Amino acid sequence: MGISITSYAQKTMTLQQCIETGIHNNFDVEQRRIAEKSEQLDYRQSKLNLLPDLNGNAGHGFNQGRSIDPFTNSPVTQSFNSSNFSLSSGIVLFSGLSKMNNIKRADLSWKASQMELRQEKDNLAINIILAYLQVLSLSEQAHLVEDQAKLSAQQVERLNILNKEGAIKPSELSDLKGQFANDRLTITDNKNNLGNARLSLFRLMNIPYDSTISFEALNSDFPQADNRDANSVYHTALQQLALVKAVDLRTLSSIKSVQMARGGLWPVLSLGGNAYTQYSSVARQNLLQNTSFRQTQDYVTINEQQYPLFVKQDNYLSSSIPYGTQLNNNLNSSLSLTLSIPIFNAFQQRTRIKQAQLEVKRNATIAADTKRQLQQDIDIATLNMQTAVEKYQTLLQQVAAYKESFEAAEARFTEGVGNSIDYLTAKNNLDRANRNLVNARYDYILRKKYLISIATIHFNKLFPGALDIFLE
Repeated sequence: MGISITSYAQKTMTLQQCIETGIHNNFDVEQRRIAEKSEQLDYRQSKLNLLPDLNGNAGHGFNQGRSIDPFTNSPVTQSFNSSNFSLSSGIVLFSGLSKMNNIKRADLSWKASQMELRQEKDNLAINIILAYLQVLSLSEQAHLVEDQAKLSAQQVERLNILNKEGAIKPSELSDLKGQFANDRLTITDNKNNLGNARLSLFRLMNIPYDSTISFEALNSDFPQADNRDANSVYHTALQQLALVKAVDLRTLSSIKSVQMARGGLWPVLSLGGNAYTQYSSVARQNLLQNTSFRQTQDYVTINEQQYPLFVKQDNYLSSSIPYGTQLNNNLNSSLSLTLSIPIFNAFQQRTRIKQAQLEVKRNATIAADTKRQLQQDIDIATLNMQTAVEKYQTLLQQVAAYKESFEAAEARFTEGVGNSIDYLTAKNNLDRANRNLVNARYDYILRKKYLISIATIHFNKLFPGALDIFLE
């Protein structure tokens, strides 16, 4: 399947649609898919290598001057045409199990390539989820800062009236105008950040940017303590994660390469057959026409009388042998059983064995390092998720406290018994706490989805419904 740029007519995209679009259009995924198809063909060919080969040859020549007649194998000095045809076949009966081990090696390599393709999709999905959540987070913050700016605008409007009546100090109005300007700057900054986040998401999906497309919110639970243990997640990931399966399969494949190389030290027993025929334009045949009597110079004497001696003579007509007749008459075949014993080849095969063994060590090292890094990532992800829960719960309490404080400050300020400094301090505290709460909630969602994906994601069931794990 080739890469295509998908254009969406709908104005709202879900997370699953974003991931499906990104995977469909991603060039790295396509390269992995091509590599996987190549490994599949290699596996298929390794099985076909067990079949006997069959080869045919045909030749036609024109000879002038003195040459050898292929029909009689005698010298001739005339021009003639000649043709030859052959058919040969052979099969390896035993080669130290090299071909069988090559089939197993190719099968493991193909499966490893499938896991690498899945892992490429996994990595892209995680990046899209991160960008998607960033867009949602900034979109939610945009509503917050707009509400904050509206509140500041209402207060400025109210204080403008009071200032004209001389009921407040001019500094009260100046403070609120400054706060309103600050809220508008926050809106501008948030709009810029949201635009960059949307651009990043469209870039990951590899589709043209469309400012009219919105993204569906996630219906996720509020952050709460998770009972997942890092060790249990790690052991689940060892069995489920495509990255781990890929490195393990590469190691097993390299082990089969060692066994395949060792097969080169064994004798090779093969069975072969051959059929051959030829044609020559100078080939002749003599056909009996009749029998006659010919007088010789000898004579016999009977009663002192000489009588001439006659002998019987066969008369032949020489003619060319037909093309088909020659091919049929000259047909010969052979069957052979060959045993090839490797005695000395400058230690090339033993060098191949050692190189294959080094490849096993290299792949085993990569597998061990991958698992070590995976365990570290899971430990960090588990700790981050627990921290995100605690942070969210703390911020939830902080928002409740600042909300109560702001409502009291707002009431006092509206009644004219409070000052702008207390009001603005309470408002800024509440605004900052609300933004932090939004960030904390989406940070928790990301940590949760990432931790779940490590242990359970299966992109081979992506279409449809495989991403339900991200939307639980």
